[in-house]
Amino acid sequence: METDRGPADAHLLPTLAVWKFASCDGCQLTLLDCEDELLGLTEQVRIEHFLEMSGAEGPGGARAELAGRGPYDLSLVEGSITTAEDAERIQHIRRISRHLVTIGACATAGGIQALRNFGDVDEFRAAVYARPDYIATLETSTPISAHVPVDFELRGCPIDRRQLLEVITAHLAGRKPQVPAHSVCFECKRRGTTCVTVAHGTPCLGPVTHAGCGAICPAYGRGCYGCFGPTERPNLRSMIAQLRRDGMSEVDILRVFRTFNAASPEYAPVADLAAEEKDAPRAETQDNPERPA
Repeated sequence: METDRGPADAHLLPTLAVWKFASCDGCQLTLLDCEDELLGLTEQVRIEHFLEMSGAEGPGGARAELAGRGPYDLSLVEGSITTAEDAERIQHIRRISRHLVTIGACATAGGIQALRNFGDVDEFRAAVYARPDYIATLETSTPISAHVPVDFELRGCPIDRRQLLEVITAHLAGRKPQVPAHSVCFECKRRGTTCVTVAHGTPCLGPVTHAGCGAICPAYGRGCYGCFGPTERPNLRSMIAQLRRDGMSEVDILRVFRTFNAASPEYAPVADLAAEEKDAPRAETQDNPERPA
């Protein structure tokens, strides 16, 4: 695509590559959904490798290779590592990328597919595929950071397009991305949403979930499901105690934490804390006033 610099100067632009591993492609589509912003972005950066957008690579239009040729100034990586081939390919991508940013819950925390980490992958494979012996996979689904150094992680399932544009803009400007580290509760307060837990006793992961979604679920009377992963220092003990008070069982607590960000290291203590909370003596609540409607 030609830019204001002209075709002859296109080679002077920093290069961008977008990669897919085990994922649903939703975070890559978020970049395509930027529409008008994406058109402006092409004036500042040359998209060298993006199979979701084009099967070609570079200005020459050559057929793109799955692992790319490089080098690239910035690589955006979606998806988790689930096969031995993936583990080798991410090493190559890291070598040919000056900066590497992971995007989405799969790339930053293993994704929904990391539920295999808590079971027997052979049983899963046999239950899903008619010829499981044809399927080559690892025992676990792991985030990109478990295999190579990562320069920045952008959370979400899927990611927020405004945050994505901020990450790319920050890279072009040579500064750290200004992505907030506060929780979803902050977003609820900013948009004037009444706390669903305080008002209705609705279980909500907002206090331990990274901001970025705009607190959509609480705005419609639903508790947060944790799509954007853990905050930097989540108070899991207090969160689990609150979830129990709001009626969630130990099994329910494990399920809600093991959804979008199953392999997140911040959530690793959940199983032990939920078991401790189950065995802890419960205070009598019959005489307590009911929550306001």
